[in-house]
Amino acid sequence: MHVGITTFFQNIGHAMSDAAVYAHEMSMADLAEPLGFDSLWSAEHHFDDYTMCPNVAQFLTYMAGRTRRVKLGSMVMVLPWHDPVRLAEEVSVLDHLSGGRVILGIGRGLGRIEFRGFRLNMGESRTRFAEYAQAILQGLETGHIEYDGEYLKQPKVAIRPAPIRSFADRTYAASVSPSSLEIMSRLGIGLLIIAQKPWETTIKELTDYRAQFQQVNGRDAPKPIIASFIAVAETEADAREMFEKYIRGYAVSAVQHYEFHNEGLADIPGYEYYGKLAQNIRKHGLDSFVNFLAELQVWGTPDQVFNKLAEHQRLADSGGLIGAFSYGGMPHEVAKRNMTLFAERVLPRLQRIEAACEIGSSRPLTVAAE
Repeated sequence: MHVGITTFFQNIGHAMSDAAVYAHEMSMADLAEPLGFDSLWSAEHHFDDYTMCPNVAQFLTYMAGRTRRVKLGSMVMVLPWHDPVRLAEEVSVLDHLSGGRVILGIGRGLGRIEFRGFRLNMGESRTRFAEYAQAILQGLETGHIEYDGEYLKQPKVAIRPAPIRSFADRTYAASVSPSSLEIMSRLGIGLLIIAQKPWETTIKELTDYRAQFQQVNGRDAPKPIIASFIAVAETEADAREMFEKYIRGYAVSAVQHYEFHNEGLADIPGYEYYGKLAQNIRKHGLDSFVNFLAELQVWGTPDQVFNKLAEHQRLADSGGLIGAFSYGGMPHEVAKRNMTLFAERVLPRLQRIEAACEIGSSRPLTVAAE
């Protein structure tokens, strides 16, 4: 199984300088390849301390020059916040500079603070995502972008440098709401699972997605990738302490950033699912939801962590895992120990799991420059 690491530039409560957070996360990123991970990722976010990577392509381009083997993934680039032409160009440049190591993760966004900051109507995000994704993927496959949609009116322009490898089998989308699964099937892309639901719900939705994908595309869907926040320690007691302090800290920060408890999300087109989630949180209490979200993550001794992750792989028939090891106010020395212990005692065992696919593989393109 493919196993990657994601940087998580989080600075909860501005507990230290942003410069200190960046220095630490960059040192974590530099360990990804020497420790044997298969890929390095980061997520796009803006304007608060939840995570501070506003330009994933910029970060990954820097890391492309500092690595030789690991694949480079976005989890995710939020399409409604970008000009599609500019984003396609950035992805093509990154793929050239890294020798075809890019895994493209895309999404439509959920944080109201980010849509407000970019002066965008959040209610347009679903349609914008579908249009932008189709245009970008066609551009990366054909070497030019041309689109006439409701929001995107793009005359034909060339992507230069011309794309060198197909993104058909190395593009994934973060999808949480059930209504988004149909869009992903039509786009022909894989799923990035970020644990926010009971596993039985996730498996049911995966089954529906795979059926839709087969019907639309006439082939099996790509195996999904699962992202998990991980805490591993030599003893279960130490791991539980990490869970209580840091995984729950991450869960609180996610609730605050995404406003999962805000019932007003139901009034925004495309976000009705989250309005129902907020009603459920009001019924059962915010602390109960924080505990639920935290328990979906993975913690324990090396053996316990391996067994949980292997079970998740089996349940979802996934092809890869992305682990977050520094989050929730975790001291930097604890984060380094967390990642290193995982690499020594868990990573090799996970990589030996047969997943029947290669995450991020691609075929060469022959694209004529215009």
